[in-house]
Amino acid sequence: MNEQALLHGDRPLVVKIGSSILIDDAGRARRDWMAALVGALTGRPGPVVVVSSGAIGLGRRPLGLTGRPTSLADAQAAAAVGQIELARTWADLWSAGGRTAAQVLLTLGDLEDRGRYLNARNTFETLLERGVVPIVNENDTVATGEIRFGDNDRLAARTAQLVGAELLVLLSDVDGLYDADPGTTPHARRIPFVEHIDAEIEALAGTAASTGFGTGGMVTKIEAAKIATAAGCPVLLTSGRHDEPFDGLDEGRRGTWFAARQRPLAARKQWLRGLQQHEGRLTLDAGAAGALKRGASLLARGLVDVDGDFPRGALVRLDGPDGAIGQGLSGYASDDVRAIRGAHSERFHALLGYSGRGPVIHRDDLVLFEPDEMPP
Repeated sequence: MNEQALLHGDRPLVVKIGSSILIDDAGRARRDWMAALVGALTGRPGPVVVVSSGAIGLGRRPLGLTGRPTSLADAQAAAAVGQIELARTWADLWSAGGRTAAQVLLTLGDLEDRGRYLNARNTFETLLERGVVPIVNENDTVATGEIRFGDNDRLAARTAQLVGAELLVLLSDVDGLYDADPGTTPHARRIPFVEHIDAEIEALAGTAASTGFGTGGMVTKIEAAKIATAAGCPVLLTSGRHDEPFDGLDEGRRGTWFAARQRPLAARKQWLRGLQQHEGRLTLDAGAAGALKRGASLLARGLVDVDGDFPRGALVRLDGPDGAIGQGLSGYASDDVRAIRGAHSERFHALLGYSGRGPVIHRDDLVLFEPDEMPP
């Protein structure tokens, strides 16, 4: 694994920051530390996404709360108060570095529902194309119980999956995965590289102590690493306790690297290939079918017919003049696809009442069948 290339590549880098290193003992943001992080990331050629914990921790002091809130109502109130300060601080620091920051609050449902997933993906894509730095957090003011990520480690992994990240860095209060609890075992050995997360690696996940602010631990970090690496994104778990949080990473500063087995797009294509429940069918002309084979997105002007009633984000089969050629996730509901069928994008506003969302199916959301995969 070429660690330096990953840190300085041109594809998205996702950096997750835990509450325990973002907030000081008085419940205030460690602004100097945050500024150092921004300074280190400003010169990176590729896009940057920051997944930032800390809203509940920052909101406790203004509400007069001591310790982590014990009731859901207090936690959500603290999140509502703290999120404003958290976003403002990040926005000020990135602005000082010449970049614009954007607040993106997600719930589990945003990434589980196909239509909302596509909305989120398109928003991230637009922000990153324009050089904006998304500051991501769970929308704690509305997320409850079983519909929560529950920790920002897993949120960061899902975000890395969403944006096709080159690398996920988990900055934590621990400097890697150990073969025993380093707090109680003097000779505990840090594991510098994990090729594959198996049962033995999962069994080591009890090595990190809990903190007063965060909700995660080593268990959630291993879970996050499983999600990200399965999506084709390698993971670096390292300490954020340094005053210069990215100093020394190029030179192999202490940490644990988790390897990914395939590229993010390859993992996504594999997932798309395995989907079977088609909700509709789009018939393409020869020109559109040929363009897909050359790696293009599906444009409305290449559509000949639309079968079925389906929502945005539904899996649809793609037929060319000679039969089935592939499948993908529709960027529009069926009624809108029918309205723009055969039209150029300049006419979308007149036909739909809004300017549209780009191609009917983005090239990253479709897969072409191999000859032995053709459905009847």
